[in-house]
Amino acid sequence: MVRLRLDLAYDGTDFSGWARQPGRRTVQGEIEDALAKILRLDGPPALTVAGRTDAGVHARGQVAHVDVAEDTLAAVEGRRKKGAVPTEGLSAELSAEQLLDERLSALRRRLAGVLPLDVRVHRVTVAPEGFDARFSALSRRYAYRVCDAPSGVDPLRRREVVWYARPLDVDRLNTAAGRLLGEHDFAAFCRKREGATTIRELQRLDWVREGDLLMATVVADAFCHSMVRALVGALLAVGEGRLGVEWPGQVLARAVRDSGVHVAPAHGLCLEEVRYPEGEELARRAAMTRRVRTPAG
Repeated sequence: MVRLRLDLAYDGTDFSGWARQPGRRTVQGEIEDALAKILRLDGPPALTVAGRTDAGVHARGQVAHVDVAEDTLAAVEGRRKKGAVPTEGLSAELSAEQLLDERLSALRRRLAGVLPLDVRVHRVTVAPEGFDARFSALSRRYAYRVCDAPSGVDPLRRREVVWYARPLDVDRLNTAAGRLLGEHDFAAFCRKREGATTIRELQRLDWVREGDLLMATVVADAFCHSMVRALVGALLAVGEGRLGVEWPGQVLARAVRDSGVHVAPAHGLCLEEVRYPEGEELARRAAMTRRVRTPAG
């Protein structure tokens, strides 16, 4: 078996999120079905993703891995021009590494032709030893984009930018955001899932404004369900002046869901980047992440 790393992007508008669901169009379903078709598999291979995104959420830097039998990649060998060495002679013509590289390049091209236009696989590479798209990740970086122009969002960006009807104060947004940084129990900003921890390390949360467009950059070691959108929703209430800059930090400290925390719309959110360690640290990071976290003493 060979583990492949897929670097991909998608417009989440018309997807019911990442995870495969019966009767629903999902990013995982589209990619797995495309791989099954190209590799001539009896059923879809199982993709493991760095972070499952909700319905309507976009990704520019998503990462997934899939395990396939190396001989199945022969199904995607590039077509040769007339007079070139036949396909069955490739193994004699190329080294094993070159042959695998050629097959992966052909797989990427085939995926471009089979996948719908709202999902793209930009790179297909052999994953290094110990790599796990989900558990090896050091951090995920999201961006949330909001427009507070009185006239609304540029129609050409309506799928990725949320319109906020009241003016927002960037200084208030950043003051409140700074009080949320660090390792905490983010239960107040997450949808609880049975057996899952809500302890996370929020490494970065800040806002910048360019004209009428505001963008929040949010980085953490991992995120629990709806966490980014809940954090953004709480901060927007502060940014418009409806709540004090201390309020999100107070909600965090109570570690219970507050009725004042409203989840921001999905389409303003985009997964921009997933970071991984190098070399032998990949397996060590995966093992560490799998352990259930406990509050820092």
